[in-house]
Amino acid sequence: MPRIRAQIAAAVSGVAGLIGLGTATYHYLEGWTWIQSFYFSVVTLATVGYGDLHPTTDLSRLFTAVYILLGVGIVLASLGVIGASYLERIKKRIIERRRKRGQLKQDR
Repeated sequence: MPRIRAQIAAAVSGVAGLIGLGTATYHYLEGWTWIQSFYFSVVTLATVGYGDLHPTTDLSRLFTAVYILLGVGIVLASLGVIGASYLERIKKRIIERRRKRGQLKQDR
């Protein structure tokens, strides 16, 4: 259980750090407000791309390309870790219920 919690903490921290990096970078490169920068970072990593904000400088466009390529992979991996831990927890509950009902033999 501590291993799973550490993995979830690392996944959440990675995504939060990525959003923080994007927010700060867009705030300084584009001059957007903190809210606009945060919004654009989340929309970009979620692959939504509403189009209401977009990078206007070559440096911002370059950062965005790298941010998307690395960030989407990190977000998907993080969601995979969180989803796998959730499924593992459900599996353990089902096994425990079956043992209590006598539907599974006890481990020897």
